[in-house]
Amino acid sequence: MSGSIVEADLQVGLPPREAAPAGLVRCVYDARMPKRDPRVDAYIANAADFAKPLLTHFRAVVDEACPDAVETIKWSTPSWQYAGSSLCSMSAFKQHCSFGFWRANLLTLNGKPLGFGADGQLSHVTSKKDLPPRPVLVALVKQAAKLNADGVKTSVMSGARSRRPAKPVTVPADFRRALATNKEARDTFDSFSPSQRREYVEWISEAKQEATRAKRLAASVEWLAEGKPRNWKYMK
Repeated sequence: MSGSIVEADLQVGLPPREAAPAGLVRCVYDARMPKRDPRVDAYIANAADFAKPLLTHFRAVVDEACPDAVETIKWSTPSWQYAGSSLCSMSAFKQHCSFGFWRANLLTLNGKPLGFGADGQLSHVTSKKDLPPRPVLVALVKQAAKLNADGVKTSVMSGARSRRPAKPVTVPADFRRALATNKEARDTFDSFSPSQRREYVEWISEAKQEATRAKRLAASVEWLAEGKPRNWKYMK
C-alpha cells in the first residue's frame, strides 16, 4: 500500500485502510474525491471578492450532498449534472450571487415551495446570512438529487408550474418597437425565462433620462442579438 495514500487518508480524517492491491486502493481513494472541473476553479477565482466564499461554500455543499454529481460549465456558469440530468448551478454577478436548481419548482425549503427565478429564496445572495444553514442547504441539494435519481423529467426550464408563479413581465412599448427591428434580438428575448426578461425590462425602465433610456434600448437590442443575458458582463 502506498504511503502517500495512507497519509492523505489520515489528513482528511479517514480510517487507515486494510492491505489491498495498490490498484484497488487507489480506485477506492479516487472515488472519495470530488470531481473537479478546472473551469469552475477559474470562475471562482475571477469572481468578485464577496462572491468567492459564497461560491466555494455552495460548491462544498454540493460535494457533501451529492458526491457523484459532475461539475461542468453550462450557459457560462458552474453547473452540476447528476443521474443524466441537470441538478443545480451557481452564478456570480457584480453585487450578488444566485444558486439555482433545475427542478426548483418541486423543492421545498422550511416547509414552503422554493420557487425559482427572481422569486426564489436563493436569489440575490450577498452573504452567507442570506442562505439557509448548511445542513438545510445540504438537504435541499439531496432533494434535488433524489428527483434526478427517480427520473423526474419536469423542470423549471420545461415550463413546469410552480406554486409561486413569477409575475408576468410587461414589456414597455418603446422596447417592443426596438425588438421588432431585429429578429435575432426578438427571438432571444422571447426564449429567455421570465426573470431574464425582467432584468432587461427593469434596467430600461430605471433610466432617469431619455438619453440614458435610448442608450439602454440600443445596448439591449445589440446584446440580445448576440444571445446575451442582461448581466453577461459579470458571468465569467
